[in-house]
Amino acid sequence: MFTNHFNDGAPALGSVAWIFHDRFHSRLPVADATFVADAASTVNAAPVPNGFAVLGLAPELLAAVADLGFTQPTTVQTQCIGLAMAQEHVDGQAYNDLMVSSQTGSGKTAAFLLPVLHTLLAQQAAAEAAEKKAYDDAIARGETPPKRVRKNPLNPRTFKAATPGALVLCPTRELAQQVCSDAIDLVKHCKGLRIANVVGGMPYQMQIARLQNADLVVATPGRLLDLQRSGQIKLDKVQFLVVDEADRMLDLGFAEDLEAVHQMTAARHQTMMFSATFAPRIQQLAQRVMRQPQRVQVDSPQEKHANIKQVLFWADSPQHKRALLDHWLRDNSIDQAIVFASTQIECDALAEDLQQVGFSAVALHGALSQGLRNRRLMALRRGQVQILVATDVAARGIDVPTITHVFNFGLPMKSEDYTHRIGRTGRAGRDGLAITFAEFRDRRKIGDIEHYSKQRFNAETIPGLEPKQRFAPPPARTGFGGKPARPGDRRPPNSNGYGKHSGFGAKTFGGRDGNRGGDRREGGGFGAPRDGGFGGGRDFGNRGRPAR
Repeated sequence: MFTNHFNDGAPALGSVAWIFHDRFHSRLPVADATFVADAASTVNAAPVPNGFAVLGLAPELLAAVADLGFTQPTTVQTQCIGLAMAQEHVDGQAYNDLMVSSQTGSGKTAAFLLPVLHTLLAQQAAAEAAEKKAYDDAIARGETPPKRVRKNPLNPRTFKAATPGALVLCPTRELAQQVCSDAIDLVKHCKGLRIANVVGGMPYQMQIARLQNADLVVATPGRLLDLQRSGQIKLDKVQFLVVDEADRMLDLGFAEDLEAVHQMTAARHQTMMFSATFAPRIQQLAQRVMRQPQRVQVDSPQEKHANIKQVLFWADSPQHKRALLDHWLRDNSIDQAIVFASTQIECDALAEDLQQVGFSAVALHGALSQGLRNRRLMALRRGQVQILVATDVAARGIDVPTITHVFNFGLPMKSEDYTHRIGRTGRAGRDGLAITFAEFRDRRKIGDIEHYSKQRFNAETIPGLEPKQRFAPPPARTGFGGKPARPGDRRPPNSNGYGKHSGFGAKTFGGRDGNRGGDRREGGGFGAPRDGGFGGGRDFGNRGRPAR
């Protein structure tokens, strides 16, 4: 008799093991039962060893992992956890700096949380053993042992700045909250191990209270440095520093903040950096903040999402894209969906349009208050919202297994963000569908995405909504006198490098090109926002007017 112990709608598969996915709530079923027939023809299931126990993790962590329903680690967890734990050397314990590249959905969060929490638990046990020994020695000598006095950490007279032993930096608030939630799930059986979350947009007093006696802090750089400057937290005792989504961290302009944290935690034992790629800028960052890091690359960033079908629909205009989206959103197979927009203005307008026609939709972008962002994400997780219209602030850190469709209404600014977008679907072993709408002027961006992902889009059409335009290859770039142009050749006035052709490769600001001229883009303007918050700089609206 075989039962499925997890009531999430998945079919019972006999003895089922669930492996870690990107965030703990995503589960992938893997049959792990081996059946043997004995002499009496009785079929018994051969026990499968717990993969996490083999890694040498603390019993408290193994109990928490079992409570979450996981028994076998993913590839990135198998390779990273052993390397990240303390290594015995003749001079004592030593730690390896790790530079890890792995595809979204591979279980990176557990790969750095488990070894860090294991080491903190070991250090806590050693401190308690030393304290007990000192107490016993005092009793043996006939002395009165010192009493432990509990002080109110919020009392200004006894206040001490928080001194965490481990620090995890995340680029966005949503990702930091998700990592913190996962860490809290893992320490449910650990006595005295405290987790704190520090992000922008939340009340200072509440976060200061939670920081007291925190052993591990998950933070966004902006708010962390604000609290450090005000004396609420000290980073000189940090032993383990983890930089999650390092590529996104640089995209949002946190390079100087990372350098500041690096200087404040100079005495740390270990640095771990997780990124989607080993791009040159990531390698340069690693050279500055790490000591001879060991590289772990589990999946190439071009690895195909096997359970996600990717489809492309060409459109003649924004109105045509809107008609295509409306057609797809009326598909009965949609459970929940994310519609990605390129800009905050486009995000708000699209969400309002969908609400007007009767869809349960909300917008999510960096200009919203943190409290509102949290409430909308919670409504999505609870199933109270069917459609989330978001900018790329939601491309990382959202893990809702019931998202069946992802729509790229606006294309991402960077090709690698496309991978993170579509990774929001196809979770928990389910199949997902990623649909991209693109105008013909966007064909260069589509080509960049295909080049990055090493796979071509499957272009399809909908009867009655076929595009009327056809591709017209750009004329060959020529110099003066019909000769091929060379780098550095002067061009005629108002030339874009393709003769009179004004679409492919041309940069148009304002005018009829809509948001190509400059709706506010997520993190746009001059100077990237902190913590994925408000966009900076003065931007321009759809027709070249200042955005209101």
